[in-house]
Amino acid sequence: MSRRKKLIEVALPLEAINAAAVREKSIRHGHPSTLHLWWARRPLAAARAVIFAQLVDDPSANPDLFPTEHEQQQERDRLFGIIQDLVQWENTTNPQVLAAARAEIWQSWRRTCAHNAQHPRAAELFNPANLPPFHDPFAGGGALPLEAQRLGLESHASDLNPVAVLINKAMIEIPTTFAGMPPANPEARKDHHHLFAQQWNAAQGLAHDVRHYGQWMREQAEQRIGHLYPTIHVTHAMVADRPDLQPYLGRQLTPIAWLWARTVKSPNPAFSHIHVPLVSSFFLSTKPGKEAYVQPVVDGDSYHFRVHAGKPDNPEITKNGTKSAGSGSNFLCLMSGTPIPFEFIRAEAKNGNMGARLMAVVAEGDRGRVYLAPTQEMEERIRHAHPKDVPDTPLPAKALGFRVQEYGMTRWRDLFTPRQLVALTTFSDLVAEARTQIERDAAAAGMPNDPRGLDTGGTGAKAYAEAVSIYLSFLVSQLANHGSSMCGWHSANTQMRNVFARQAIPMVWDYAESNPFCDSSGSFNNLFERQVQGFEALGEGMPGKGHQADAARQAISSGKIISTDPPYYDNIGYADLSDFFYVWLRRSLRGVFPGLLATLTVPKTEELVATPYRHGTKKKAEEFFLDGMTEVMEQLAKQAHPAFPVTIYYAFKQSENQGTGGVASTGWETFLDAVIRSGFTISGTWPVRTEMKNRQVAMGTNALASSIVLVCRKRPAEAGAATRREFLEVLKRELPLALRHFQGSNIAPVDLAQGAIGPGMAIYTRYSKVLDADGKALTVREALAMINQTLDEALAEQEGAFDADSRWALAWFEQQGFGEGEYGIAETLSTAKNTSIRGMVEAGIVASKGGKVRLLRPTEFPSNWDPATDQRLPAWEVVHRLVGVLESGGEPAAAELVAALGARAEAARELAYRLYTICERKKRAAEGGWYNGLVQSWPEVARLARQAPPQAAGVQESFL
Repeated sequence: MSRRKKLIEVALPLEAINAAAVREKSIRHGHPSTLHLWWARRPLAAARAVIFAQLVDDPSANPDLFPTEHEQQQERDRLFGIIQDLVQWENTTNPQVLAAARAEIWQSWRRTCAHNAQHPRAAELFNPANLPPFHDPFAGGGALPLEAQRLGLESHASDLNPVAVLINKAMIEIPTTFAGMPPANPEARKDHHHLFAQQWNAAQGLAHDVRHYGQWMREQAEQRIGHLYPTIHVTHAMVADRPDLQPYLGRQLTPIAWLWARTVKSPNPAFSHIHVPLVSSFFLSTKPGKEAYVQPVVDGDSYHFRVHAGKPDNPEITKNGTKSAGSGSNFLCLMSGTPIPFEFIRAEAKNGNMGARLMAVVAEGDRGRVYLAPTQEMEERIRHAHPKDVPDTPLPAKALGFRVQEYGMTRWRDLFTPRQLVALTTFSDLVAEARTQIERDAAAAGMPNDPRGLDTGGTGAKAYAEAVSIYLSFLVSQLANHGSSMCGWHSANTQMRNVFARQAIPMVWDYAESNPFCDSSGSFNNLFERQVQGFEALGEGMPGKGHQADAARQAISSGKIISTDPPYYDNIGYADLSDFFYVWLRRSLRGVFPGLLATLTVPKTEELVATPYRHGTKKKAEEFFLDGMTEVMEQLAKQAHPAFPVTIYYAFKQSENQGTGGVASTGWETFLDAVIRSGFTISGTWPVRTEMKNRQVAMGTNALASSIVLVCRKRPAEAGAATRREFLEVLKRELPLALRHFQGSNIAPVDLAQGAIGPGMAIYTRYSKVLDADGKALTVREALAMINQTLDEALAEQEGAFDADSRWALAWFEQQGFGEGEYGIAETLSTAKNTSIRGMVEAGIVASKGGKVRLLRPTEFPSNWDPATDQRLPAWEVVHRLVGVLESGGEPAAAELVAALGARAEAARELAYRLYTICERKKRAAEGGWYNGLVQSWPEVARLARQAPPQAAGVQESFL
């Protein structure tokens, strides 16, 4: 067949894609991710851009239309313009922008069909009237299938995990099955003229019904269990000690959250009859001007809590709660100061002796939060909750990111208070009741009386009722995520944290129990509104289908375009985490999907993650991952549509291992080995930003800030072998060019080494094998070691472009950091670098005193400085002045400096890459964070600098 290069195999407008992907991470309203939580979702913008570029020809594939390089680049720039429009959040459902993208896809497809008209399977594979369907075999949260559907492809999403399958049905299957239908609820049907005059586009009618029946559920729940969430009467006794409560005297306040402290009996024998609190912080609010805190008061043989508005006398004690300030982990007995070690806490918890004590109540005030001290009456009233028919499924004995089992929590129900369990079972029961009501209403609205359900292909009243009930059951998931005793209180923004603030369930000592019937964060109304708004960005038009399938054994991919985001070695335990939601979804939906929800917990045996606790040893876990991923990749290589490359996201940086073959990354090594064994060759790699700029990415962490998108093709049968020497020669020739491209695309320094593996492996995989001097095939680990070495050499060679002062500073920094060193050694090094210590002291980057020399830190540069008059301005000084300004004044202040520096600023970014590499090798995390942050902020700083007015002459006081 005629293999035509696609745009993604040649070029991408990465800066625009990355900026849009980062921005999208802060969008919470109207985003489909609000339908149901999933871990490590890819941004829609990135998915949309990657799939578009995967489908559209690169201009070089059409030399008859674009014969010269100049014409090809002009056409690329035009396609880049389409992508730049396509990735903007505001254009997610823009019909004009999407139509332009779909037209390009169709145009490329028809050319592909014309070039392959003589293919023996042309009628099946190259029909110009039908675009090939799309498939993601690790669909997870559904971002990739949704964007393929949005670009005009029939979309298939499969996953082994039932929770992921339900999410994908809700994202791509149900909205298109019932697209354009008016709502069925009787409120909407009251106004017949309005109902039928309005055009119900896409999922608008479905969303209207979800909103209607969701509100019905809330009203019914409040009638049944509202008494468990009483208002608080502000009395004279409460106001006596709190003048700030005077405006609320005699009023009934609605609680937002009840803040509890876990307790264990004191280890001190004199107080062993008392349960003492385990509190990580007594701060309720640290918002400037709205501070509030809890004060524990010991009274003889007992204690109670007072709440104060304002700043505490001793903020440090308040901040630490009852934690031992020195240990960072153990607690102290409130009554005696006796240390409470974790071993004691765990033993008490496992013996059923961990309790809870109400510490404070947060209520709705006139202009913000009101913080109230608890009374015994308050605590007693809200303890009278008796849950029934609660899912009693056990927690996994061990799991990635779980610690709660060590504290006696052995079943999922243990993560909730009795009142929370009553709320969740009530809402879960109401899902089934709503389903019955919806089916009745839909039949009355004229929907066909099809006896088949959604699971068996029905499209009538029964199937529609089941479809709506899926979204209603997702509300129960939302409530569980915001209504568990694993939810903490965030004093900085005075809101509760949900359970999955990260991909784990850590122990929470002082937790927040939210009120589902108020209107603040964590409430039904708040979560419900966000969920319904998520319908706004769902696709329409082409059909979609969610399947349950093991990626290694599925045949769904046959003849389809494939883009996928597989599991990241041992980074996220999806199945174990999903059980948190599954036990509630199963309770609500088992009658709708008896096959999908047949098991008590999410299937785990075949889950493709390298978890030693599941497989016995680390070696066996790695073998399981490698064998399974190889099987998956072989399926994809065999089944994928031959006209298109396969795109695979990988966003995991496994901790490096030092072995006989040098330093190797187990996660990458195992994954790449699987890709190569399957017969794929890598034809492109792209670092796509998938995290917010303020994400904490420290050295040694296992999470990349960028997803590395691998572009894979089936290796040609005629691919030849190469010697180790030939492989190294090509590496040295091509990897520095790829490095420049990555740096130009603003890949974060923290991701550079991992990202550069892609182009290195693209060279390695173009050969059938690489042979060493003995004729033995070079392993992936050996190839990775050579790639890392070549990358280090390429980065070191870039130093030659820096000025002499900066080259000296780099060498000195590698040896000493910002510490002092001997003058004689420094002077010898300066001679080798063609500079002098005296000159660098005059330049203002070095301090020399008493026979010692050191580099100045960013905070030490003088403020009375004008870059326009600085005659000796090393790149080193530019970097560290920018670091200081960025730290103190943010991106706008840094942009002012860049505008004043002009062309001299550009070298700073390259130097920052080199500095980060040194910091990573030397384990200097704090300094590494400076340089990583500078590069990540560079696009926005540069944009602001271009908009800045010309700098006036004179001293620039703001540049430090």
